Amino acid sequence: MHYIALIHKEADSGYGVSFPDVPGVIAVADTLDDALREAGTALGFAFEDWEGALPVRRSLDDLRDDPDFLESSVDAVVAAVAPSPPVAAAA
Repeated sequence: MHYIALIHKEADSGYGVSFPDVPGVIAVADTLDDALREAGTALGFAFEDWEGALPVRRSLDDLRDDPDFLESSVDAVVAAVAPSPPVAAAA
């Protein structure tokens, strides 16, 4: 299971990852690899306490028919990210 993610990078900032189908879930990191890993963890945490059905995952083709997605994806890299199980905190 994966969700389409948008990755943005400004010249003087880290990599920001957001999910069009999961508003409010974001991740930020200094490297692309770390940002993708953090994005999977952010989804895992969000879904851990999600009440009811998980958000509907739209295909990339469906998203490309959405004007909001097209606007948000300008200058973004599009990736597929799977939720990762949250790592238990050290005691």
